[in-house]
Amino acid sequence: MDTLHLFIFGDHDHSRAFSERAYKLAKEPKEMYVVDDCEHIDLYDRVDKIPFNKIKQFFDEAFVKED
Repeated sequence: MDTLHLFIFGDHDHSRAFSERAYKLAKEPKEMYVVDDCEHIDLYDRVDKIPFNKIKQFFDEAFVKED
């Protein structure tokens, strides 16, 4: 299996440029998810901002078994 890349960051994240650059340089499979009205630290401290559904969806799709 290839390495999976899920880049999650806030739209007001001070380090957003680093994530966007890493995304551009990463090989597939990759996905970028931007959390609205969110700063960097919000993704650590604000449970309501953490995109748990997106994370679950990403891994569910990545590890789906084909018959």
